[in-house]
Amino acid sequence: MGRRHHPRLRGGRLYTRLKEEFAYLAVVLDAFSRRVIGWAMADHLGARLAVAALAMAMAARRPPWGSLVHHSDRGVQYACAEYTGVLDGHGIAASMSRVGNPYDNAKAERFIRTLKSEEINGTRYRDHRDAAGHIGAFIDQVSNRQRLHSALGYQTPVAFEAELRARGLATASPAAVGFQGMRKSTVMPDAQPTP
Repeated sequence: MGRRHHPRLRGGRLYTRLKEEFAYLAVVLDAFSRRVIGWAMADHLGARLAVAALAMAMAARRPPWGSLVHHSDRGVQYACAEYTGVLDGHGIAASMSRVGNPYDNAKAERFIRTLKSEEINGTRYRDHRDAAGHIGAFIDQVSNRQRLHSALGYQTPVAFEAELRARGLATASPAAVGFQGMRKSTVMPDAQPTP
């Protein structure tokens, strides 16, 4: 049975210590290809940071209205009116992890763990610009173009997406996906639990 592109995004965030302050990073991943499609850094962990990463992802992919599900942990950045307003404006259904269950957002958490262990830990960034330059290069050159994923047939996210395009595989509609495991949340008050 061939794989189909399930239109889901994953959101995640982390912080890193700079010489004299902290820097915060928000990322948006394509859950199917594991490609980082949006990211932003700032000196705060507010909603604007998460919105900036989402805006980059939307500009990169330009998905049809109503074609995506965005999954995140239960961070206030993802539940606030500013963020959910952007999701609603693009017809993106919001999904949040169950309380106390980090496994629901495992793809984003795994990316963050890899970023920390291979780029951030042991690196001393001068300032936000230095950190953004190094982390951006890691995302584009290493994570998206060099890192092999067993779930992708030991291909990189970029190669996997190129193969999908070459084979002309269509994306599955949100209704066809079914969203197993989605639970009612404060972001989706009308959502019904799946059986």
